[in-house]
Amino acid sequence: MPFPSKLLRAVASIACLSIAFVASAAVPPGLDARVEQVMRDNGVPGMAVAIVEGGKVVHAKGYGVRRLGSPEPVDADTIFPTGSTGKAVTTAALAVLVDEGRIGWDDKVIDHLPGFQMYDPWVTREMTIRDLLVHRSGLGLGAGDLLFVPRSSLSRAETVRRLRYIKPATSFRSGYAYDNVLYVVAGQLIEAVSGKTWEDFVRDRVLRPAGMRVSTTSDAARFATANRAQPHARMDGGFRGVGRQEVLDERQALGANAAPAGGVSSSANDMARWLSIQLAHGALPGEGDRRLFSEEASRQMWTPQVLTPIRPYPEPIADATPQFSAYALGWSVRDYRGVKILEHGGAVFGVQTMVVLIPDRQVGFSLQINSEDGVALRGLMYELLDHYLDAPKRDWPADFATYRQASIDKALAVLGKSKAEKKPSRASLPLKDYAGNYADPWYGPIELRDEGGRLRIDFRQTPDMVGTLEHWQYDTFQVRWDDRTIEPAYVSFALDAQGKVDRITMKAVSPLADFSYDYHDLLFTPVAND
Repeated sequence: MPFPSKLLRAVASIACLSIAFVASAAVPPGLDARVEQVMRDNGVPGMAVAIVEGGKVVHAKGYGVRRLGSPEPVDADTIFPTGSTGKAVTTAALAVLVDEGRIGWDDKVIDHLPGFQMYDPWVTREMTIRDLLVHRSGLGLGAGDLLFVPRSSLSRAETVRRLRYIKPATSFRSGYAYDNVLYVVAGQLIEAVSGKTWEDFVRDRVLRPAGMRVSTTSDAARFATANRAQPHARMDGGFRGVGRQEVLDERQALGANAAPAGGVSSSANDMARWLSIQLAHGALPGEGDRRLFSEEASRQMWTPQVLTPIRPYPEPIADATPQFSAYALGWSVRDYRGVKILEHGGAVFGVQTMVVLIPDRQVGFSLQINSEDGVALRGLMYELLDHYLDAPKRDWPADFATYRQASIDKALAVLGKSKAEKKPSRASLPLKDYAGNYADPWYGPIELRDEGGRLRIDFRQTPDMVGTLEHWQYDTFQVRWDDRTIEPAYVSFALDAQGKVDRITMKAVSPLADFSYDYHDLLFTPVAND
C-alpha cells in the first residue's frame, strides 16, 4: 500500500528456468553493521533480514526493537505483518487446489463462486481465476480499498458482494491498475472450493506444510504471539510520513475481510523457508520428493500476464528504472542490470516488507521493518541486489532519502499553496442543514451530525472513522479524524435547485496519501433518515 514498492522487472524469456546457477557472492561483509547504520539514519525501530543462496539459508536475523521505548529485541522469529507480499501466498493456496484438479487458472470465477458480480455483466461472465490475480480487471488503482482500510466491520462475503457497484475505470483486460479487492474474491473462492476459510486453508495447506512454523493468517493468532513487531509511523510533521516516529495501535490495521490481499504475518526464519521453496519451484528443501506445489504451478506463477507502466525515476535513483516490467500471479517480474528479478512489496499500517528473488543466481532475500520508512527498505534492497549482481557499491539509502525528501518538499509546497489560495467564504447552509444520512453504492452508509455547533461525520462500517468537519471554503470542508492515523480529506457538498444537499464527494488532503484511501471514488447521496 503506502510507498509503492514495484521497482524491478524481467527479461523477455520470463518463464521459470529449470537450470539453477549458484550465487557467486557470499553475504555482504559487514552486513550487520550496515543494516544497523541504515536503521539509525532513518529512525527504523526494528528490522528482520533473511537471505537464501543456492538453496541454503545463509542469513536470518533480527535487528533493533519490536517497539520504541521497550527493550524486547527483534529476532529471527519475530513476526511482522507482510502486507501485499502475501498475495503470493494466496496464489500458492490456489496452486494447491489447481494441482489437486479442483480448479483451473482459467476457470470462470462464477463457476466456483456463483454470487460473484462485477459492474459489467460481460466482465462477470468472463472473469477467470487468473484475472483475479493480475490487476487487469478494469478497476481503478486501489478501487474499493476503503472497504477494509482502515479496519472495517464488513464480512469478506459482503465485501465481495459490493464489487458489483464499483464502476470500472477502463475496459476489461486493457491495462494494469493495482487492486486489493479481487484478492479478497480469491480468498472467498478458496473457501467456496475447499470448505475452509482462507485463514484455515492457508495455515493448513501452505504455511505449515512449508515449514513456516510461526507465521499466522489471522489477527487472533498474531495477537496471541508475544514475539511480534509493533507498527510505527511519523504523524506530526504536517502529513503522514513526516515528523517523529510514534507507536501505532496494532489493532487498527488492515480489516480481516482483506486478509487474502495482505493478512499473512511472518518472521525472518519463515521468510527464508518461503524464499527457498520459491527458488526450488515448489519443492520442499531437505524433504526428498515432497512439494508444496508443482513445478508447472511455479511456472504459471512466475509467467508475466500484463505489462505494467514504466515511469522513469528521477535522479539520483534513475538507475532503478527497469527496461521491462510486468505482473505475474502475485509477483512483479522485472529486470535490474539486465537480470530477471521477481519481487513484491508489502506495506500495511506501520509495517513494510520487501521480498526479492534472483532466480538465475539462486538468491532470494526479504526485508521487514516495523515502520513506514521505505527509504531504508528500498535502499538496502538495491544494495543487496548490487552485491549479488557484482555491481559497484553505492549508497542507495542515501539516494532514496534524497528522492523522498524532494517528494516531501513538493507535497508541503502544494499544501502551502492550497492554504494561500483559499478564498475567504462562508458555507451556503447552516451546519444542521448538512446533517443527515448518506450512502455510496459500494461503500455504504455514512452519517453527518450537528453536535452542538460541530459537524461530525461517521463512516459507520469503519470503526473509529469518525471526525469533525472544519470549514475550508465555499461548501468544502476538511475532515479531521479523531484517529490521527487516518488520512485527512476534503469533503465537498453540492446543492440542488432547492438549496438542499444533492451529493457529497471527497478527496485526500495530502498529495502523498496512500492510494488505499480512495476517497475520490466515493459519491454519497442522501437517504431517508432512520
